[in-house]
Amino acid sequence: MNLRELIERPHVWLAAPGGGRDSVTVSSRVRLARNLAGLAFPGWAGAAERERVWKDLSARLLSLPSMQGALAAGNDELAERDRLILFERHLISREHAGKGRGSGIVLRADESIAIMVNEEDHLRIQALCPGLRLQDAWRAVDPLDTELDAVVSYAFSPRWGYLTACPTNVGTGIRASVMLHLPGLVLMEDMPRLVKGVSKIGLAVRGVWGEGTEAHGHLFQISNQMTLGEREEDILRNLEQIVGEIVQHELDARARLWTTREVVLRDHVGRAAGILANAHVLSSREALDLLSALRLGIEMGILPGVERREVLELLLLTQPAHLQLSEGRPLNPFERDRARAALVRRRLAGALRPTIRGRRAKNE
Repeated sequence: MNLRELIERPHVWLAAPGGGRDSVTVSSRVRLARNLAGLAFPGWAGAAERERVWKDLSARLLSLPSMQGALAAGNDELAERDRLILFERHLISREHAGKGRGSGIVLRADESIAIMVNEEDHLRIQALCPGLRLQDAWRAVDPLDTELDAVVSYAFSPRWGYLTACPTNVGTGIRASVMLHLPGLVLMEDMPRLVKGVSKIGLAVRGVWGEGTEAHGHLFQISNQMTLGEREEDILRNLEQIVGEIVQHELDARARLWTTREVVLRDHVGRAAGILANAHVLSSREALDLLSALRLGIEMGILPGVERREVLELLLLTQPAHLQLSEGRPLNPFERDRARAALVRRRLAGALRPTIRGRRAKNE
């Protein structure tokens, strides 16, 4: 298996079933931060030490039972575009995509497990699942962590737990998050109140690309903020409960939107459909926002001719690096905007016809 074969396969997000509560949850992720005992953390290590750590850890990771058949690729082996593709698929961070020799990724073929080596910590072990499946993600990453613990020595304190570069990760080192599509709460202007309430109970709300990013496309990541003094199972259980409540709030907001602002809803979806069907230049941000409106229209029964999977694929394929992959050449920003619009028109040709009546999405 090579990286090109991997990135041309459907992304894990596309397995999400959609409909009802599944129309709100996009994906679940559990990530563990780990460091090696006796070695400087990546930010303080020299180039030679980082390279030794990458070579040693990548070999050990490929030998683990949980990672049989996986791919290991050093950042210096990957073109900038390919690193950005991995970032767009949420397999590495933006910071990691910018690193060079001495950093890399070890990745399972199905993209369910990705391990960044020498990002902020020596190891960032991630499991990604479609929909609201935090427990499945934990069951994937926990045995791998145990296997790795048997062949390396982690930096661990009996008092503080796992030692990490960022103090907020000290303790269990776990960061769990769920990606949610929340257009109902945004359009009903309920998001500020929800964000304030969630922040008070120790959770973070971030944009689609993580920390420091805006919530384009009505996509939000909800995650735990602290890991010290709590058990992994309790962190996951608490997040799952809160996310379940947010999902219900979103479904209620969509019902209220239909009842009290049907014209606004139809206008929101209809304008998006019209622009996507006819635009010849589309920016990344605009495409994300418009495709989000299409997804809402599908879930509300306004766009029965559009396939949910088609929209989910376009959310990924319209990103800059994926566009350049499909075009087979580097593109400047204006060329990307033209190619993006052409791709959307081609993939959605004939399907963007809002119905006259539509139907309300079910809340169960």
